[in-house]
Amino acid sequence: MTKGKSQPIGPTVQLKEGLSWDKLAHMSAEDIRRQKLFPSGFMRLPHVKHEVGGQVFPQKQVEQFPRLERFDVDFDLPDCFLPEFPSPIFLTTHPELGDVSQGEVLNADNFDRRFRGLITPVQLDGLRMLVTQFPQEEFNLTPDRKSPKPSLGVACLDCHVNFHTTGQFHLNPDTRPQRDRLRLDTVSLRGMFNQQVHGSKRSLRSVEDFTEFEQRTAYFNGDPIRAMKKGMNIIDRLQVAHMAQIQNMIDFPPAPKLDPMTGRLDRARASQQEIAGEELFFGKARCVSCHQPPAYTDHMLHDLFLERFGAEADGPIKSFALRGIKDSPPYLHDGRLLTLEDTVEFFNLAAGLQLNRDAKSALAAFMRAL
Repeated sequence: MTKGKSQPIGPTVQLKEGLSWDKLAHMSAEDIRRQKLFPSGFMRLPHVKHEVGGQVFPQKQVEQFPRLERFDVDFDLPDCFLPEFPSPIFLTTHPELGDVSQGEVLNADNFDRRFRGLITPVQLDGLRMLVTQFPQEEFNLTPDRKSPKPSLGVACLDCHVNFHTTGQFHLNPDTRPQRDRLRLDTVSLRGMFNQQVHGSKRSLRSVEDFTEFEQRTAYFNGDPIRAMKKGMNIIDRLQVAHMAQIQNMIDFPPAPKLDPMTGRLDRARASQQEIAGEELFFGKARCVSCHQPPAYTDHMLHDLFLERFGAEADGPIKSFALRGIKDSPPYLHDGRLLTLEDTVEFFNLAAGLQLNRDAKSALAAFMRAL
């Protein structure tokens, strides 16, 4: 990854005995459904306590910030499949500075020291709001909290650490009935200025609207009455705009093999495998139909119709930006795909691409160059 952490490589999803990826890819959706051959690793990613809502943080983050620990739910993904911690921060206004985090996790104690002079007073105020703890269902000062000690709650950048992610997940409260709540992986805020749709399934059309939505309901399992009882925080629209300004300044990590104007490969720097992967991405694999340069997204939601294969339906899902994708495992909206190879196998099956082994490896290589 950008700071040197090893990237997980290779498919991790297990197939039924005697079945190969090539054989599965050549089967019809009807046959896969009838024979129940759709890989379980491509199904919705569950949790042992799936009925319990709220944000769950990886152990490495909890060790640094004990106030985020919960006694009712454990994080369940190995560290090798998670992004770097802490992740670097890149600013659109100061690309020459590289990582401005200097290896620190941005929080209420250091944000002013780290960013004063780099950003405007308005943006610094927005950053202050993003690192301020506000009441939340699982981390609160009330007797029914799910944390060992009472706290002021969580901050926006507890989940979007350094404007990126540590692979935290949220058992989404917006879906009813309760048993159908969805597990959602925390998305990166890098390249927010490129994106016109916010939320993997909610389709909110501005980062300001999404900020208000999170504050009013998402922290309280979708129940506004509980939110009012526990201290729902109504942020003034002026401060919401300040928060949006700083979020829109966060850039993708450097990609030295890409042409800075077009977002396509600079072929003088790319390997033959990466070039082959780009040709597939824009050709036979049809990835570009949803992931268009330079950010590699189309700002739309798409339904993969996995019910064709006998899987649970996911409905429309936002096309995530693929720039810097190597830094953001696990993949898909709920983190069910642990590696880029898993992701390629998933879409090779879902889209009926029938790519051979070399083609799939080339696609993964190209995405690591983005």
